Amino acid sequence: MTLQLTVPGMACSTCATNITNALKAVDANANIDADPKTKLVSVDTQASETAIKEALVAAGYPPA
Repeated sequence: MTLQLTVPGMACSTCATNITNALKAVDANANIDADPKTKLVSVDTQASETAIKEALVAAGYPPA
């Protein structure tokens, strides 16, 4: 499943790295593209959308 999420709090490459690490903790095999310029996070994962969103909130980057 591929999710496209807008993350307004992602401002820099460090934010993108933190988001990637948080999502990899949920699904180590996920394919993640976090772009601070567009504030879009694309996640190709086997985890549920709820699990992905909860991971983002826990990391301090709630999706819009």
